[in-house]
Parts: sequence; structure tokens; C-alpha cells
Amino acid sequence: MEIRKRGCGAGKGAYGAAKIKKTAGLSREAFLPVSRADMDVRGWDELDVLIITGDAYVDHPSFGHAIIARWLEAHGFRIGIISQPDWRGTADFLRMGRPRLCAMLSAGNLDSMLNRYTAGGKKRREDSYAPGGEAGRRPDRATVVYSNRVRELWGDIPLVIGGVEASLRRLAHYDYWSDGVRRSMLTDSRADLLVYGMGELASLEIARRLSDGESVSSMRDIPGTCWKTHDANAAKDAVPLPSFGEVSSDKTKFAEAFRLSYGENDALRGKRLIQDQGAWLVVQNRPARPLSTGEMDAVYALPYARAWHPDYDAAGGVPALKEVKFSITTHRGCFGECGFCAISSHQGRIIQRRSDESIIKEAELLTRLPDFKGYIHDVGGPTANFTTPQCGDSLRRGACKGRSCLYPRPCGKLRASHEGYIALLRRLRALPRVKKVFIRSGLRYDYILADKKSAFLEELCRWHISGQLKIAPEHVSASVLRYMRKPPREVTEEFLKKYAEINKKLGLKQFLVPYFISAHPGSTLKDAVELAEFIRDSGLHPEQVQDFTPTPGSLSTCIYHTGLDPMTMEKVYVPRGAEERRMQRALLQYWMPENKNYVRKALIKAGRRDLIGRGPKALVD
Repeated sequence: MEIRKRGCGAGKGAYGAAKIKKTAGLSREAFLPVSRADMDVRGWDELDVLIITGDAYVDHPSFGHAIIARWLEAHGFRIGIISQPDWRGTADFLRMGRPRLCAMLSAGNLDSMLNRYTAGGKKRREDSYAPGGEAGRRPDRATVVYSNRVRELWGDIPLVIGGVEASLRRLAHYDYWSDGVRRSMLTDSRADLLVYGMGELASLEIARRLSDGESVSSMRDIPGTCWKTHDANAAKDAVPLPSFGEVSSDKTKFAEAFRLSYGENDALRGKRLIQDQGAWLVVQNRPARPLSTGEMDAVYALPYARAWHPDYDAAGGVPALKEVKFSITTHRGCFGECGFCAISSHQGRIIQRRSDESIIKEAELLTRLPDFKGYIHDVGGPTANFTTPQCGDSLRRGACKGRSCLYPRPCGKLRASHEGYIALLRRLRALPRVKKVFIRSGLRYDYILADKKSAFLEELCRWHISGQLKIAPEHVSASVLRYMRKPPREVTEEFLKKYAEINKKLGLKQFLVPYFISAHPGSTLKDAVELAEFIRDSGLHPEQVQDFTPTPGSLSTCIYHTGLDPMTMEKVYVPRGAEERRMQRALLQYWMPENKNYVRKALIKAGRRDLIGRGPKALVD
């Protein structure tokens, strides 16, 4: 893909990325400006676009602010970054002055509420996206707070919000932490546009049109954006959703709105949506088209410093970089559609793949970094082994509406193949200085079993894990798996058997580390006991158990709030009280001394006293 310089590539103060001299010590000039002094070094009198983020500035393609900033820079725009500003005043926001075109802001790589609070509502002690892991460096609902500060400073400036927080809160949504329905973040933030999904195409289109003199208020046709209006006739083609007033007072209407919006979340066949928020109507344009392979390659070839900003050295850096610095993203999109996950609502179900050559070049770059020890930590995406489109139909007409690729069983048209992935991994293993290539991203083992042609599981066990493999059955009860949209118990048991057989064949002693979710919608105490018995019999003792946390944009969150499956409108049992949630969690780690009282109480309440005692099947004495 050719990247053209435009917008600010000429005239006084113009600056090209190629003029930065890279140094072995990664000086400030290897990064985008974060201060007026950095601008002065470049001879800039103003920025074109100011990017504000709730994360520390890490110049790496696993951080959304770095991708958008480098993408705009590569197309000729002067970009500056303000990270984790002090929101209690405006001084930090003024650090580099008013930008010429617009301010673009994001809460960071995570929703700010999820980043700050546990499922139990307690404040987290650490923030891996902050210098030194220090918690409390961003406000609750950071997108709204930052936007209000920008409006205080420059009331008329074009203001664009994006990132995961804005993306998944783009329409009226349930907010777990306030236990209520909130309006679209576009209206709460007073922004002009909201970019949802992966924002390269939309953000570049916005910057270009602003540079050409177009008013932000006229940008009503950009895919992957939401805008607001007072005139319903401005979007006559849009599918109307139940209004904020309806969904906030009627849970059936909330479920209906979710079903309608979920069904149109496709770039190729999706329709525009419109929802009355009260003071405004919010219009959601169809999602941005998937990036081509060439565009994906261009995004990941940008001149990232692949380090945290030097300002954080004294604090010991930014912990989140450790997990991703030597990892490689191969693709975007996920057709797994787990009920509790909102990736399909953010990245979409269509797989967007980088070329093997692009991935190999990045791996070679990693091997030249001074702290590379010979290990590539991960090669994957949202789901590591979804490296090819699910079927030819998805590329022509989009993902199927009302049908899943894997649930309740693999679709007959599914192209379950790991051949390309295996070939790529072999090339990576063969690179000089590479000792080991790990796969740490999630793997769908039902997809592995559906592939009848390649020997991916053997390849995985032989070369790409080190003693243990993380898997995510999440549950085994049929009634819970239904709402999780995960494979049935028999599939999990088949995978466990094959995994054991292959490791025995290879002469390896490698273990499985399972992830389970407690108190998911649909889970009764009886279901939790069934899972505890499975854990007992399989020997898969989880080191960690995740409490179900309702986050905006997911099917499971809709069920949690409404008690309804929005796809069928059937009633669903939802464990809500703190006491029951604690019992369900305790059952999944029944052997821990601190859980015994809760386990005993849960078994009595579930009518399973037979599991109390000292027998071989007992969970607690």
C-alpha cells in the first residue's frame, strides 16, 4: 500500500517522520511530541491533531493511541500525544496548545471502569497501563471527563472520541458500575463524532476532510462513525432502535435494541442505526470496511519505537508493554462470538490478515532489539488460530446474520484450516536468533478439532508451548454454555483426551491451565456444582477464576441486565446477589481453605450433601 503525504506536508513548520534520527538509546526524538519543547525541536508552531489517551504513551502497535498517531503521521499530519492528563484541571491539556484541525481522545486500551474496578466494585490496586503500574491515574468514564476538559478549553474545536470505551458505549447501554442504562457516550461527552471499531480508516478520513476545509458537522457519511442530529429525516435509511427512554425503563425494549444492533454490525451487509437519546438522535453508520492485507501490512510497518516513553524510565516503565513487546499480531476480527466477549462488536467477525512477509519482517525487527532473548512471546490475534476467513461467503457478503460459525456446532461451510498458520510458525522458528515461538493468545479448541487435515495440535504441543497450555472451557453445564455460545462439554473432553495422547506420543509432560467463569448468566448453583465435579474429575484445578463482569456491548451483559436472551426473548436465570456469586466462585476452587464455608453452604443449598464428607467424591469435609 502506498502512503501519501498530505495535509501538513508543506509550508512553515512541516515535519516528516523520516527526519527523526533514530538512536540506539531511544531518545525523545524517536517518539511523537508530548510537550512544547518536543514541538520546538521539530520546528512546529502547532499540531494538526492532538491525541489524548488514558494510557501511558507506549509507542507500540498493541496500543491504540500509537497506531492512530503513527497512521496519521505517515499520511503527513503533525501529531502530538497527551497521556494520562491530570483531569482535575486544564493545564495538562494545554501542554501543546490548540491543534489546527481537531482533538481525538480515548480512555485507553480498556474501558476505564473495567480498568479501575473489580467485578465486586473494589478499586484495583494496579494499572498495568500506567507508569510503574500506579493505579488512579485516570478518572472514571475517562472519555467523558477528558472531553469535558477539552470543551472547557476550546468550546468549538472538532472533537472526536474513540477507543474501546467509546466504541462499546456508542448506543444506549447497560453500565454495571451504576447498575443502570446510560445514554450514548457521544451525547454524554459532547463530542462531534464517535469512531467505533478499529479506527484507522475513519480517523484518517476525518483528518483529511478537516484539512480540506470541511466542517465536522457535515461529516455524516463516514463508515465506522456515529454522529448526532435533531432531525430524524437526516438518516431516513437508518433502522430505528427503541429510544433511550424506552430501553432505560423497559428491559424487553433493551433486549430488542440489542438484537437489532447486533444483527447490523457488519461492514458489508449492515445498515445504519438511529436511536433517540432524548436531547439528540444518535446515528450509527455501518462499520468501516475490513482493511486489506496491504493496509494491514502498512499499519504494522509504521516506525514504532516499540518502547515506553523515556519520561517513564524513573517509574520503571509501563508494565503492559512486557506482555506484548515481543509478540506479533497476525490478524484482526473473530468469528467465535463468545457471549461474554465484545470483540465481534468492536473488531467484527471478518478476519483481516497480514501477509506472511509482513509478519516475518516484524519478527526480524524484534530479533534486532537489544533486549531480545530469543523468544517470540505470541503470534496471533483475538483468537490465535482464526488466521483465515471462515468461508468465502464472508468476504463477499459479510458474516451471516442470525447464524454463528461455531455455535452450537461448526457450520458446514466453515473452512477449518491451520495449514497457513503452521507454515508461518515454521518460518518464524527458522529465523536466526529465534530460540522459541510461543502461542499465548486464546485458541479455540473446537476449531482445532474441526480441522481434519492438518496436525496443528501436534505441532502446537511439540514446538509452541512450554510446559503448559492455557485453554478456556469457561464452563461445562449445557445450560450455561448455551448463553456463553461455547462448545458442549463433550468437545472439551475430546480435546483433553487428544491433548494427553499427543503429549504421551511426544514423550512430553505438559499440562493444561483452564479458565472458568463463575456466576455467568444461566448458571444456577446446580450448574456451578456440575462444574466443580468436572474440575475434580478432570484434575484441571484453575489457578484463577474470573467472576463474570458485565461489560458494555456483549450478549451476556444484555442477558445479565434484562434476564432475557435477546435472540429468543426467553427468560434466563441470572445469579445476582453477592452471597450466591461468592458461593459459585468458591465451588470452582473448592480445595482452598478460605472457600470451605461457602462451598459447604452452596452444596447444602443445592441439595448436594452427598458431596460433603471424606469420601473420594467429596468436595469439602
